[in-house]
Amino acid sequence: MTDRIFRANLSPATADSHRPGDNPTDRAAASPGLSRRGFLQGTAAAAVSLVIGVHLPGKARAQAAASAEGRPAAFAPNAFVRVAPDNTVTVMIKHIEFGQGPATGLSTLVAEELDADWGQMRAELAPADTEKYVNHLFGLQGTGGSTAMANSYEQMRKAGAAARAMLVQAAANRWGVNVGEVTVSKGTVSHAASGKSLSFGDLAGEAAKLEAPADPKLKSPDQFNLIGTKVRKLDTLDKTNGTQIFTLDLYPENMVTATILHPPQFGATVASVDASKARKIKGVIDIKTVPSGVAVYADNTFAALKGRKALEVTWDASKAETRSTRQMEQDYSKAAQKPGLNARNDGNAEKGLADADTVIEAEYFFPFLAHAPMETLDAVMQFKDGKVTAWLGSQIQTLDVGALSNVFGVDKSNITLYTQYAGGSFGRRAQPGGEFAAEAAEVTKALGSDRPVKLMWTRENDIQGGRYRPLAIHKVRGGLDKDGNIIGWDQQIAVQSFMKGTAFESGMFEDGIDASAVEGSRAMPYGITNLRIGQHLMENGVSALWWRSVEHTHNAYANETFLDELLEKAGKDPVEGRLALLGDKHPRHRGVLEKVAKMADSAGPVSSGRQRGVALHKSFGSFVAQIAEVSDNGNGEPRVHKVWCAVDCGVAVNPDVIAAQMEGGIGFGIGAVLYDAITLSEGGYVEQSNFDRYRSLRINEMPDVEVSVIQSTEAPTGVGEPGTPPSGPAIANAWRRLTGKSVYRLPLVPINV
Repeated sequence: MTDRIFRANLSPATADSHRPGDNPTDRAAASPGLSRRGFLQGTAAAAVSLVIGVHLPGKARAQAAASAEGRPAAFAPNAFVRVAPDNTVTVMIKHIEFGQGPATGLSTLVAEELDADWGQMRAELAPADTEKYVNHLFGLQGTGGSTAMANSYEQMRKAGAAARAMLVQAAANRWGVNVGEVTVSKGTVSHAASGKSLSFGDLAGEAAKLEAPADPKLKSPDQFNLIGTKVRKLDTLDKTNGTQIFTLDLYPENMVTATILHPPQFGATVASVDASKARKIKGVIDIKTVPSGVAVYADNTFAALKGRKALEVTWDASKAETRSTRQMEQDYSKAAQKPGLNARNDGNAEKGLADADTVIEAEYFFPFLAHAPMETLDAVMQFKDGKVTAWLGSQIQTLDVGALSNVFGVDKSNITLYTQYAGGSFGRRAQPGGEFAAEAAEVTKALGSDRPVKLMWTRENDIQGGRYRPLAIHKVRGGLDKDGNIIGWDQQIAVQSFMKGTAFESGMFEDGIDASAVEGSRAMPYGITNLRIGQHLMENGVSALWWRSVEHTHNAYANETFLDELLEKAGKDPVEGRLALLGDKHPRHRGVLEKVAKMADSAGPVSSGRQRGVALHKSFGSFVAQIAEVSDNGNGEPRVHKVWCAVDCGVAVNPDVIAAQMEGGIGFGIGAVLYDAITLSEGGYVEQSNFDRYRSLRINEMPDVEVSVIQSTEAPTGVGEPGTPPSGPAIANAWRRLTGKSVYRLPLVPINV
């Protein structure tokens, strides 16, 4: 079967973004005086709502009393569900939404247990409040590591189940019947014997007076109506018609626009500033030096950018990173030639290699990569009367609030942070020290005014601003015996750690090993007797950060391309060879690999001039296998035509969202492996500044993607990132089979700088 998959058939055959006629300060949604849509203030003052707080029985009763006294109902600690008199059900989403789907996914969990009609569901992003909205896998409020569904699966179901129980009890009380006689279906509470029925909104006031059950009964999987189905995303319409509010859409009254000039080298600082020309530009309000550079304040974006361009700054590079990419590569390569700290050491790799009949060696180079989300970093912030109010696409709210507290010198209780919808992130907004929040705070504070300040990064700020996926070198050696069995594998990884010195260091380091740096590599599932994974943590002044699927990207690439080359050298089929190495110990790995092989096989033999490559990888608890079909585009460059993908992520809450995340991750990975690299010239200057030299995959280059979601009863795991790691090696393996050339250096298409 798999022979057909891989062997070709050789037979012929800048101005501000105001909308026209729109006064943004008149829009409640864009006003800093209100949280978006006024979460609990959309009903009459005397109206009663049902607000559910998980694990906090009695809170709903207090809220009902407040509303009955004519006061607007307020949030409850750990409140996730609000049933309003207008029959809408609003779910508070504690994970930021930047396209990966938690607004829909978490609302689905609530709606399932509530037996709500999907048309009545709404979603709101929760404000920063660690006590109420903690991510239990992190111990703080934040989104990352594809943990949203894994962290919230049971919690949100319980929130929905508690609301349902209270509504049912309220109906039973009103009708004077037993609870067991009351049913709920698609948002309607009914009593069959009497023919009576009520909506959720009809019962909200009475239900709010009841005690919330601490441990409500959850449905069994065979009772699911929404989980596992393709319900429409709640935020698609607003994003499509342009009504969704992002940070950039906020224009509070008397707002100041700010932009920033960063140093041209990492670690450089401001020595002196001549702002005389900038201050003469109409609309420029002030120029201030801040820790991260020079801030320009203006009445509008155009003036701010023009003022920034007019600045004359002398930089102090005495503590800057001045190595070029080439120099860093040489330093990393030198380190990787020797064994590092053992992250994994099975058997005796050196002996296995010494006993081998055939030894293959490879040195892989992985460049810095920028995240380059469509929406660059931005924030609106105001410091007034000793209180801080901030609006931004905050990915780790707890750390961002901590950064604001440090900069302004105020207690966290005096800080209100409203999480905004964001136009992508891919890890860029998840900063361990809250650096961007701190920068926005420094810029706001330096103005010395209580006017709200909008700090906007340009694309150049974004591409040249660091926090890249780290540069890495892998030195890999593999040995085959005379029968083609892999009897030795030694892999030395030289890479920068971005965990050291952060809030996450203690949880990520053990015996000197940064678990993030070797993730994926040291967990290789293949039965290789003599296997060693070594780690060299390199010092580097270029700021680095997790990038979609973090270190799985380069580790999966090195593992899967080198393994594929060994299997080819041994004359083994790439799928059958992997299955043999997996044995019976890894059924979920086997499941996705066998499935993707069948998917590609069903498409028939490979067309002339094309080849296919396979890759398999587990990340963030999810198992993904991919097969890519590739040709030469006529310029000696790969053209990816088709990608088959099989994913096992446990319970599939919404298969459509899962497929979309796989498709997005594949496109993201293809663009990076083919075209992307951040390079530094002599002196440490970044050579890319915009999409002309750091390009994204274009729409006509996106391949056809076919996704199969494996049915599973396992707990749900992540889908935002796991689609990316296999895409690169699948393409590279296909390219090697097509051209005979191994790809050890990325990007695959050489960049011109």
